[in-house]
Amino acid sequence: MKKYQPKKIKYVPLRFLIAMHLIVLEILAIIGIVIWMCYYVPYFYILALLTQISCILKIVASDNNPDYKVPWLLVVLLIPVAGFMLYFMFSERKLSRRYRKRLIKAFNDGYTLSDEENFTTLKDLDLTAYNQFNMLKKVSGAKLFNGSNEKYYGDIEVLRKDLLLDLKNAEKFIYLEFFIIEKGVFWDSVLEILTEKAKDGVDVRVLYDDIGCMRTLPASYDSKLEKLGIKALQFSRLRGNADGEFNNRNHRKMLIIDGKIGYTGGFNLADEYINKIERFGHWKDCGLRLEGKAVYELTKLFCVDFSLNSKNQPEFNKDCYPKINDISSGGYVMPFGDGPKPVYPRQVSKAVIQNMLASAKRYAYITTPYLIIDNDLLTDIENASLRGVDVKIILPHIPDKKLVFIMSKSYYHRLMSAGVQIYEYTPGFIHAKTYLVDDEYAMVGTVNLDYRSLVHHFENGVFMYKTGCIPSIKEDILYTLDKSEKIESDKLKNNLLQRFICSLVRIFAPML
Repeated sequence: MKKYQPKKIKYVPLRFLIAMHLIVLEILAIIGIVIWMCYYVPYFYILALLTQISCILKIVASDNNPDYKVPWLLVVLLIPVAGFMLYFMFSERKLSRRYRKRLIKAFNDGYTLSDEENFTTLKDLDLTAYNQFNMLKKVSGAKLFNGSNEKYYGDIEVLRKDLLLDLKNAEKFIYLEFFIIEKGVFWDSVLEILTEKAKDGVDVRVLYDDIGCMRTLPASYDSKLEKLGIKALQFSRLRGNADGEFNNRNHRKMLIIDGKIGYTGGFNLADEYINKIERFGHWKDCGLRLEGKAVYELTKLFCVDFSLNSKNQPEFNKDCYPKINDISSGGYVMPFGDGPKPVYPRQVSKAVIQNMLASAKRYAYITTPYLIIDNDLLTDIENASLRGVDVKIILPHIPDKKLVFIMSKSYYHRLMSAGVQIYEYTPGFIHAKTYLVDDEYAMVGTVNLDYRSLVHHFENGVFMYKTGCIPSIKEDILYTLDKSEKIESDKLKNNLLQRFICSLVRIFAPML
């Protein structure tokens, strides 16, 4: 058995420390000025009180989920003056006029492909499936495909071998977008090929999350990649602004080759994902390889993200959306993006999961590293089980974040009392995000069952109906179940301190 290898201690680069201190100083300065004016400017306190009341009314009257309203109401009510200032600064992402124009242009510059024929055919085949895809199209702007091929991986080392081979065969462009990139066997093997391809004239672009890579890459790593001929950007570079932008990270994982082949899933480009290093026991993850027209949607998502993080509107390869013949192994597929309001007005991934649960007749299997969800989704999972659907959820046995693990366990009792079966992956940590229903529907992507993924982060997924890879997904989940321990009610004992921490943190979980 592999020995435990603790990760080397890494320090936060100076740029991030400066930015974080600037955020704190800006918050304190704004709140301090308002408090000072309340004391020394006549009648200003009355104005502040009226502002607090209007803020409370705004929260109550908003269309947000009640789970999200409650913590903000507590903040505004319990923290005089500072509470409503924090709400105005951090409750929602604000989009500048320039950002909105850039966003609209980036989406409009995507591919133009009609999916009406696919919808018409699907409607005649299965009305329920048609309705699910139709909903997803309306909330995400994605399109329906049936001319593509999908391959599922339950082992990221196997995926890595195929990925490297596909990279070596790239001719036009390679677009890569990940939450975490870390130097090591996985990333170094990818970077070696990217560097050679860039020298050969292939358009190579890399987009990584600035905070996600805060402790895994040097602060100026984009400049180092530029010297290798690779166009690189950080997503939402941390600049020290006290607003909600720093909270909306890019949790997407996509790699697109020539607009014909695309990879996505739960994995990042770091060695723990291929078990070259061991942090929390065996790391279980998953990935998906798309080939064909469905890759267009991944390409569009990357181009939009890259454009929004560039100083100037970038030019992309003219062959971003090449002509591709149908190569389908059967079924329908819709890759999609998700993200915070107001970029995405509705919670896309949550709607997909809810519809999958509502349509389940025989079983619904879920793998997720975290379980911190609102009452709506919790009730949908319970209702599926109470209808007689075999609902199984697989979570880690060895946590990567102990507090999050305790919070996840706090949902066990309620779910199990409704007949939901909870399993923990005993060899280590499961990071895969897979959703499977009745051998018919599946979703694979970056979406965890927690507020970070469902509310705050930019995410992506692939929703599938009767595709050729669904048997492989089921086989992998059943294999994982065999390696997992079923949780029984007698194991659900938390001490008083843990129960208090869970109660406190669950109130503010939607904001975290």
